[in-house]
Amino acid sequence: MPNYTYFCLDCNKKFSVFMSFSEFDKKEVTCIYCNGKNIQRRIGLLRIAQSEEKRLEKLADPSALEGLEDDPRSLGKMMRQMSNEVGEDMGEDFGEVIDRLESGQSPEDIEKSMPDLGADADTPSFGDDF
Repeated sequence: MPNYTYFCLDCNKKFSVFMSFSEFDKKEVTCIYCNGKNIQRRIGLLRIAQSEEKRLEKLADPSALEGLEDDPRSLGKMMRQMSNEVGEDMGEDFGEVIDRLESGQSPEDIEKSMPDLGADADTPSFGDDF
């Protein structure tokens, strides 16, 4: 059953009432605190459920990526959002990079101060012979 939120103009308190859709226009609602009838309905926040695939598609939308190279804070925010959507721990270095981007540090400065960033001893680099 839906939860409807109201505000009582007599006692200035907010309260919620559970009722079915069919009851909504028919059932008289009174304040649960003072039994007053001078109330106003409040519209709450709405949530829209999306599949994981749809959320990731939205994050990868090329129009959402425009201009990020010139705005480290927005780049950091987008990277944090993508990390949260994926739900995997990306490691301490990733978290540090995001924190630095969100503070306004440029990707180039971060790369210079973290030369081993992304280096993995088990993964050959492009210059290694296979």
